[in-house]
Amino acid sequence: MLRIENICRHFNNVELPAVNEVSFTVGERELVSLVGESGSGKTTLLRLLAGLEKPTSGSIFCGDRCFVGPGKWLPPEKRRVGLVFQGGALFPHMTATQNIGYALGRVSKKIAETTAAELLERVHLPGMGDRYPHELSGGEAQRVALARALAAKPAIILLDEPYSNLDVSTTAKLREEIRSILLAEKMTGLLVTHNPADAQHFGQRIAILRQGTLQQIGTVDEITAQPANEYCRLLIGEP
Repeated sequence: MLRIENICRHFNNVELPAVNEVSFTVGERELVSLVGESGSGKTTLLRLLAGLEKPTSGSIFCGDRCFVGPGKWLPPEKRRVGLVFQGGALFPHMTATQNIGYALGRVSKKIAETTAAELLERVHLPGMGDRYPHELSGGEAQRVALARALAAKPAIILLDEPYSNLDVSTTAKLREEIRSILLAEKMTGLLVTHNPADAQHFGQRIAILRQGTLQQIGTVDEITAQPANEYCRLLIGEP
């Protein structure tokens, strides 16, 4: 589904690239975690996939569509990429229904409300469409954000640190719920996180990024059995 080939992103006045010759694939209906510490380039890579940044070089494909390549750059609104930001990033002046409806574009109010109600059911928030973001818990806000991302029927969902600023019990519950929802929806998903535990709970495979360079990608068992280096061994843990 997603193919990243030799992606680089250099920023002016910074000696080392933020993303350096990164290549990997995400299969159709596969969930992959991209894990790395602060400054590893993981958020920059997510923004490149979403079209919020332009790469210095390299190519990105989603299915048979080229997002980025030599002389090619597809704007975000044409990529069919769903985004779930850290903290949800809901519009504070809109209800849950209105936030979800916003992603549908120009449709009738009835269609927007019906679709929003269906999506709220699917993310386990039935009957909560009239609530504003400040009336939602952190976990509920993230599920509304997921429903909003699903509303546009994206080819892939990108999640940027969706469990940040949540307490331990909420995080444990939410990461199971988000994973089960995406599997039920048969979605392709990429989670960006600094937390190895979150990465292991979400991803069928894990990609490890350090200082802009991909260190290893594989299942937890593959990485623990044959870590590419000491950094990967310590990050994921020994068998």
